[in-house]
Amino acid sequence: MSSTTPQASTTTAARRSFLSGFGKFTLSATAIALLAGRDRLALIGSAEAKTAGNDVTILNAALAAEQEAIAAYQVGASSGLLQKPVLDLAVQFQGHHKEHATALATTVKKLGGTPVAAKAKYTFPVEKLKTQADVLSFAAELERGAVSAYLGAIPILDDRELAKVAASILGDEAMHWAVLRQALGLPPVPSAFVS
Repeated sequence: MSSTTPQASTTTAARRSFLSGFGKFTLSATAIALLAGRDRLALIGSAEAKTAGNDVTILNAALAAEQEAIAAYQVGASSGLLQKPVLDLAVQFQGHHKEHATALATTVKKLGGTPVAAKAKYTFPVEKLKTQADVLSFAAELERGAVSAYLGAIPILDDRELAKVAASILGDEAMHWAVLRQALGLPPVPSAFVS
């Protein structure tokens, strides 16, 4: 097991809160264009330039949450508790989070910001991870928190391009959550609505 010590509620809260600041900021069309990979649309006018700093702050918060997910999946992968097919899946999901992190970091740079660095150490509930099911439950809670965070962000995004990007990541996080629930023997989609 890793020497990293987890606390599921702290980790879940961090994942859920990474987009909580969206209500306080206005995302620029520049951030949307950059995150969507449309550099030619990323022309910063004076109005957009004012919000670029806020955009960097928000994107860095999302980046920090993705980095935490990468570290959490590493804890699970290194635990020695996962059977080969489950380990392969965990590594695949970790790869998705790495892709999200790369896209966010690239966007922060294109906006003139400095991407937040991953923490040297995260606090996870490793002392509670004694079985494969424990690891899966931990990962499922992280993914559920990510779903909630992106779900909260999408309706408050003014630019539909960024909303599409956030919805794409939300879809990925929701699929992770469903697959993890299925692996735990739980209904993969527990209700008709996600909150």
